[in-house]
Amino acid sequence: MSTLALIFVMFLSTAGPAAVIAIVGSSAVKSVARNPSASARIFMVMILSFIFSEAIAVLALLIIYNLFANKEV
Repeated sequence: MSTLALIFVMFLSTAGPAAVIAIVGSSAVKSVARNPSASARIFMVMILSFIFSEAIAVLALLIIYNLFANKEV
């Protein structure tokens, strides 16, 4: 597999969680604007969503690295 394909796969594996973070952040700001009294609960759910999406990104990068680690240059 070429280097360009490897770059493309790594981009896709990090673009998904980045999109999740953007959507969750936007939704959290909108929901706090609508209901400020629930900001503590919204903040906790937002942080947990960020943690899980970043964990998915790290696992995807580790799997990709292990798949292509034996590639001879």
